[in-house]
Amino acid sequence: MIARVLIAALLAGLVAGLASAAVQLHKVAPLILEAETYEGTAAGGHSHGDEALDDDQGAHGHGAWGAWAPADGLERGAFTVLANILIGEGWALLLVAGFVLSRRRIDWRSGLLWGLAGFGAFALLPAIVLPPEVPGAVAAPLPMRQAIWLAVALSGAAGLACFAFGKNVAVKVLGAVLVLAPLLFTAPHGEGHGAVPPELAAQFVTASLGMAAVFWIVLGGLSGLFYKRLVAR
Repeated sequence: MIARVLIAALLAGLVAGLASAAVQLHKVAPLILEAETYEGTAAGGHSHGDEALDDDQGAHGHGAWGAWAPADGLERGAFTVLANILIGEGWALLLVAGFVLSRRRIDWRSGLLWGLAGFGAFALLPAIVLPPEVPGAVAAPLPMRQAIWLAVALSGAAGLACFAFGKNVAVKVLGAVLVLAPLLFTAPHGEGHGAVPPELAAQFVTASLGMAAVFWIVLGGLSGLFYKRLVAR
């Protein structure tokens, strides 16, 4: 049983990771490369180019590891694919674990609904509150952005779970409140986009959400399909 659950999750995560990597390399990566040309002139006078990185290693504690980055081209593409696969495997394990805990009949159609819920909770809602920032933009501090993303994602996931599994109106209303509550707050943003053109920043947000949508749709549908064939047969 456990082995079949793991196989279903790993297969779905592999394909979903490859699908999102394809979209990232085709749509998102070119925007990142273009934005990186503006990164050295980002607001606050902090340059992220090679010279600034070398000068600031001691002050920021990056050391030799912070100076390394995959070379453009094949190496960078390979690391992109690997990262997407690992992310896909992690989310697939969580999603299939949700299938098991729900004790509901799962197929590719219901899996697709789970995937859409994952997209809403972990991509769309956080992006509404705090849109993805293109490299070189003037962003809020990273720890603050991470905390906001976690709070919005958990609230959205809990709300959708209440709405989907709640057996009475009160629980469903609580779910709606948890989903909508984060949207009432204004998250801190950097002042403008730095040297990055607003059009490029907007394209990056759209492409990032498109990549997330592909990932979650593929992950949900395939997780449900493999779960039915390998686990719930």
